[in-house]
Amino acid sequence: MRLFSLRYVRAIFPYLLLATALLSERAFAAESRDALLTIISSCLDINAPDYCKHCPAPRPESSCAQNLDCRATTEVWEETAAYVVIRDRKMCGCAPGFVHGLVIPRARIWGVEDPQRPDDIWRIAWAMARKRIAEEDAIALVANPPGSRSQDQLHVHIVRLRSDVRGFLDGARSGRVQNLDEVWSAAAKKATAAKLQDYGVLVTRHRDSGFLVLVDAGSPEKLYTSWECK
Repeated sequence: MRLFSLRYVRAIFPYLLLATALLSERAFAAESRDALLTIISSCLDINAPDYCKHCPAPRPESSCAQNLDCRATTEVWEETAAYVVIRDRKMCGCAPGFVHGLVIPRARIWGVEDPQRPDDIWRIAWAMARKRIAEEDAIALVANPPGSRSQDQLHVHIVRLRSDVRGFLDGARSGRVQNLDEVWSAAAKKATAAKLQDYGVLVTRHRDSGFLVLVDAGSPEKLYTSWECK
């Protein structure tokens, strides 16, 4: 077997270092509980200096996203001054019609348990969901509890409600609100009544009017929604 020359090794060494750094950043994005925070701080502006160096999951339209797998990129659906809405990587490889998005505050908010959680995130998420899911009765918005999430930056999942759980939801630990800005307070009251310290929140249309708010110690995303494609 012919060995590489020392001159050749020296020539390609900088490129090997660069490739290793990029792989390390992407591994960090996949494993870190601050991956979403890194994405919204480093991956939105493709014209930022050294974008490809600092962003572990670049936007598909950027130069550094060429030949990357869908799951290694960040597809931005909407941006506002306070929020970013992105495609969840669980959508990659799924058939048309499957929807899974994430609404993420730009500010540092830990999750359901954070007293600074913004009231309007549910209203923003519902508006975004209506652009992706035509049937309002099928819309489900979810924030998972601390023990059932992989990220420590608040994010609301935009998904479809499972068709077989509607009857259960009507009789579960749920309440009704007319204004989506009341979701957090309604969820906190339900959690206190159920003696839940850690809980997730699911919001969907109420069968009569307004919105149904459910709390659960487990992951409402996995319990009640079509969160992944089969």
